[in-house]
Amino acid sequence: MTSSVAEQQLDAVAHGDVPVLEELAQMHINTLPNSGLDERTYHLVRLAALIAMDSAPASYLANLQVARDAGVTVEDAQAVCVAIAPIVGSARIVSATGNVLRGLGLGAAISEQK
Repeated sequence: MTSSVAEQQLDAVAHGDVPVLEELAQMHINTLPNSGLDERTYHLVRLAALIAMDSAPASYLANLQVARDAGVTVEDAQAVCVAIAPIVGSARIVSATGNVLRGLGLGAAISEQK
């Protein structure tokens, strides 16, 4: 995927492009109940997966907002980083931290545009 295509897709999501958002929402339906995990654990596992995949800021934004609503704290997120650091490596942890901050900045920018 070229940078301009990725930027266009991210811009569409950021500006509420309904078909894109609907498709993303459909991918997540029933994953929590089907996982068999409690809600808090579910979100912590997803955070670990985002870090392991070196996910984009928008992915952190979408997932951490829901996780916070489920009671996941900053301390919980830090504990996940400590737990998986020996597996994924320090570079992924540092990258995740930067992407979380960029994601939060993206969220703030979207909120300001509304």
